[in-house]
Amino acid sequence: MSQSEKTAIVLVNLGTPDKAEPSAVRRYLKEFLSDRRVVEGKGLRRLLWLSVLNGIILNLRPKKVAKAYASIWEDDSPMRKILDKQVAELHLLLQKNYGDTAPDVFAAMTYGLPNLTARLEKLSESGYKKILIVPMYPQYSATTTAPIYDQVAKYQLKQRCVLDIRIVNSYYSHPTYISALANHIQQFKDQNGTADKLMLSYHGIPKEYADKGDPYPAQCHETSKLLAAKMGLSDNEWITTFQSRFGPAEWMQPYTDKTLETLPENGIKKLHITCPAFSADCLETLEEIAIENRDVFLEAGGEQYDYIPALNAQASFIDLLAVLVKEQAGDWVGER
Repeated sequence: MSQSEKTAIVLVNLGTPDKAEPSAVRRYLKEFLSDRRVVEGKGLRRLLWLSVLNGIILNLRPKKVAKAYASIWEDDSPMRKILDKQVAELHLLLQKNYGDTAPDVFAAMTYGLPNLTARLEKLSESGYKKILIVPMYPQYSATTTAPIYDQVAKYQLKQRCVLDIRIVNSYYSHPTYISALANHIQQFKDQNGTADKLMLSYHGIPKEYADKGDPYPAQCHETSKLLAAKMGLSDNEWITTFQSRFGPAEWMQPYTDKTLETLPENGIKKLHITCPAFSADCLETLEEIAIENRDVFLEAGGEQYDYIPALNAQASFIDLLAVLVKEQAGDWVGER
């Protein structure tokens, strides 16, 4: 591929601390929770939030969060390790599909390392002119996908000769994504037995954001409906819930933990739970869902609780990424 045609694929996930230590967690949380997309507000509301963030949250929460990270840490953050694996696997598949015209694949994070803006700078310095960014979020949200657009726009504003950058907005209803989820869940059931119900738990957002037009909750529900239809599940065999709420404001309901408290008394003793909004296992799945919420369910009278891992670097997810590359950047890489 000539210098003028150098193409890169950048897989972008949210971010993670560099270490499972309070100081590293504090740096990460400060960057993440300072983003106006993540915690909205203007004027006095913004000043109040920054005061609470810097005066209370960043002094109290890092120690607790670092302890949670330590429980899942494996010489590095699971999210970063999985992202690196996804990059490597996609690179191999694209080489197989496109040969000498295959684009190179890189990792980036919206917050933390490897930083997205720094990645764009290095790609530009290395002669890459065309870049496809694939957010690791199947469903679009102003709190997750939009900050990627923001960072790209800020980077481009500083360039005299801007890069040709495309961003995959979402793929929550993509047939390849739905099939990958369905096959993954079915394989888990075949190996581990059936359950009374399948819970599809998505990361929540404040209800206020949805009321203002964030399409994320509607896209989550659409993913669930398409998945249930693909698997041939009846309405009473699955449920959609929302997890990871933070602060006193109302978030999207039903809440995962509160729902888990009520299921056993309604005859649901065996539960399968998975998180279709996560392309990689991380703190919210490995610690909050697989550990904390398991305790909630069992203490409420449940008998069996199985967390079905994210797609991670499974072949079906890598195939999906390759399909997205072909659909969004096929004219850049050509056919082999």
